[in-house]
This record gives sequence, structure tokens and C-alpha cells, in this order.
Amino acid sequence: MEEKPAPPPSPSVAPPASASPPPVDDPPGTLACAALAEAIADSSLMTPGVVDGIAGASATADAPVADAAERLAVAYASALAAAGKDTEPDAVAAVGAAASDMANVCSDSGLQTVG
Repeated sequence: MEEKPAPPPSPSVAPPASASPPPVDDPPGTLACAALAEAIADSSLMTPGVVDGIAGASATADAPVADAAERLAVAYASALAAAGKDTEPDAVAAVGAAASDMANVCSDSGLQTVG
């Protein structure tokens, strides 16, 4: 009698990890202002992805916060374009100025601007 090989073990299927719901932006602008506050505290505004994260978080913000985040994103894009050029220091300073302006807008809106 010939012995049949045992069937391969069936792959175990792990239950899907429950995805966390996205954070709620209540009041609108809270997420963007909190992200800005963290970036300012960490001195990470020029770190790739940080300003994009702030701008993305502003998608659900009210107009003043969203507009300030857009100005920050434009200043950041200009700073990236100026890398290695004589205009780079001024362009990087403009990012800081736009962040300061957005922090003022967040403060005026009653939203978190410091860690």
C-alpha cells in the first residue's frame, strides 16, 4: 500500500485588522492647526511631507485656516524650487513667515497652535 503525502496545511487567514476611523476635525481646522503646532515645535517645516500633511489636514478646515495652509504650501513649493539658488534663504524664510501667519489664524480661530 502506497502512502499518500499529507495535504499541505491550509494557510491560516488572520481576521482583517480593524482600521481606525480617521480623526475627526472638530471644530474644523483642529487637525491642520495641531499639525502646524507640532511642526513648529519640532522645527520640521522643511522636512519632506510635513507641509503636505498640514495642507492635507486643512481639507476639512474653515476658509481662514484652509487659506493659510494653502499659502504655507505655496511658500514651501517656492522654497523647494529655490533650493541651491541665491533666493533659497529668502524662500525658506517665507515658509517660516507663512507658518507664523497660519499660527496666528489658528489662534484667532481658537484652535491649538502650540504643543
